[in-house]
Amino acid sequence: MSTKKESFVKGTLILAAAALVARILGLAQRVPLEHLFNDIGNASFTQANNVYLLLLPLATAGIPSTLSKMVSERYALNRPHEAQQVYRAALIFAAVVGVVMSTILYIAAPYYAEYTKVPESTLAIRAIAPALLLFPAIAMMRGYFQGRNNMMAGGISQIIEQIARVSTAILLAFILLRQGYSNTWMAAGASFGSVLGSVGAFGVMLYYAMKMRRSEEQIALYESNEARLPLLGIYKDIFKLSIPIVLSSITVPVVNFIDTSFIVPLLSGRIGMEEATRALGIFGSRAQSIAGIPPVLSIALSTSLIPIISAAYARKDEQHLKRQVTLAMRISILTGTPIVLSLVVAAYSVNGLIFSSLDGSGIVAMLTLGTIFQITMMTTNSILLGMGKSRISMYYVLAGIIVKFASNFLFSQLFGIYGIIGSTALCFVVITLLNLRMLKKIVPFEILGKRWGGFSIAVLASAGIGYGLNEAGIMLTHLMPARVAFLITCLVVGAAVVIVYLVLLIVLGVLSSQEISGYPRPLRKLLNPLMKLQPAHVRANE
Repeated sequence: MSTKKESFVKGTLILAAAALVARILGLAQRVPLEHLFNDIGNASFTQANNVYLLLLPLATAGIPSTLSKMVSERYALNRPHEAQQVYRAALIFAAVVGVVMSTILYIAAPYYAEYTKVPESTLAIRAIAPALLLFPAIAMMRGYFQGRNNMMAGGISQIIEQIARVSTAILLAFILLRQGYSNTWMAAGASFGSVLGSVGAFGVMLYYAMKMRRSEEQIALYESNEARLPLLGIYKDIFKLSIPIVLSSITVPVVNFIDTSFIVPLLSGRIGMEEATRALGIFGSRAQSIAGIPPVLSIALSTSLIPIISAAYARKDEQHLKRQVTLAMRISILTGTPIVLSLVVAAYSVNGLIFSSLDGSGIVAMLTLGTIFQITMMTTNSILLGMGKSRISMYYVLAGIIVKFASNFLFSQLFGIYGIIGSTALCFVVITLLNLRMLKKIVPFEILGKRWGGFSIAVLASAGIGYGLNEAGIMLTHLMPARVAFLITCLVVGAAVVIVYLVLLIVLGVLSSQEISGYPRPLRKLLNPLMKLQPAHVRANE
C-alpha cells in the first residue's frame, strides 16, 4: 500500500473554491433579478428553481455519489475495467431519464403552479424543464471524475455553468423588460438561463472526458479483454446503493421545495394572499441566496469525502478512516461557524447593501443561522454514505422530513414565516443528532472534546462584537449614502467576526499546533504565525 494516503482536504478545497465562485455568481444573478422583478416575478422564479433543484437529484437517482463510490472502490481494488462498465451504464441511464424527467416537469408545471397558489410560475417552470435533458449526464460525469479523485473537472464545469446561466438569465430578463413583457415572462426568460448553463457545463465535461481518455496510459481502462458485466447486474448494484443515497442527499432540496410549496397556502389565511406571496418572494430571492453561502464548504467536503471514506473502507484502513472522519467534522464546524455568524449579525446591512429594500432582514438572519445545522447534517450524511450506511442515513432523513412537515403546520400558525424557518432548523438538528449517534457506534471519534467551552466563548464573543459593530455601522446611513454605509459595515463586521473568532480559538486552545500540522499548506502558513498568541500553559496541555 502506498504510504501517501488519500485526503479529502485537497479535493475539498478545489470543490469549495469552485462552489464559492458558483454561489457568488448565483447571488450576483439574484441581486439584479430581485431589482427587476416584482413580488410575482420573484415568487415565480423561486418556485421554478426549487422545483428544478428537487427534481435534479431525483432524475440522477443518486447515481453520481454511487458512481463516485463504486469507481473509487474498483480502482482501489485494481479493477478499472469494471469501473468503466459501470460508468457507461450510468451514462445510458442519464440519457433516458433526462428525456423522461424534462417531459414530466413540462407537463406537470401548470398543475403544480395552481396547487401552490402561484399560477404565474407555470411559464418559468416550463422554461427550466429542458435543463433536465443534459444535467443527469453532467452529474454522472462529475461523479466519475470525483471517483477518480479529479475534482478539477467538476469544479470548472460548475463555474462555466454558472457564468452561462447567470449572464443569460439577467440578459433575457432585461430584454423582456425592455420589450414590455410582464414579470411572468421575465421570470421564464431568467429560468431559461439554466438551460444554457447546462450546455456550457456539458461542453466542459466532454472536454475533460476526451482529455482523460487520450492521456490514459493503460489502454485496458477503456478496451479491456476482461469479461463484460451484464448491464442488468450493473444497474442492480447501482440502484441498491443509489436509492438510499438519493433519499439521503435530497434533504435540502426537499426542505426548500416544501417551504416554497407551502408558504403561500399556510400563510395566506393568516396574513393574506398578497403578503404571503411577498413573503415567498423575499424567502426565495433574498434569504435562500444569502443562506446558501455558508454551506459551500460542507457541500464540497461532502462530495470529496465519499470516495476517500469508501476507499479506506475497501482497504479496511481503520486508522486512516478515523482521522478523516474527525478532521471532516472539525473542519465543517470550525470553518462554517464564522461565515454564519458574520452573515447573521450583519443581516440588516447585507440586505440593505445588495437588495432593493430592507424588508425581510429578520428572515435572512434566521434562515442563515439554521445553516450551521445544515452543514453538520450534510457532513455526517456523507460520512455514513461513504461507510456504506446509506439505508440508515435514508431512515434518519425521512425522520427529519416528518419532523419538518409536522412542525411546519404547527409553527407557521404560531410564528408565521419564522415558524416555517424554525421548523427547517429543527429538521436539520434531528438528522444531525441521529447521524452522530450512529457514527459514534462505528468510529470512536471526538469533534472537540473538552474544547467545546472555548469554542462557545469564541462564538459568543465574536457574534457580540459583530452585532455591536453592525448597529454602529447602521448609524453611518445618516452621514453618507446608505449603500456605501452598508458596504463599509459589512466589510468591518465580516473582518472583525473572523479575526476575533480565529484569535479566540487559538488563545483558548480550541486549535492546537498538532492539529494545524495536518491542515493543507496554505492554511498552515496562515495559522502558524497566529499560534504564537497561544499561552504557554495551553500548548503544554496539548
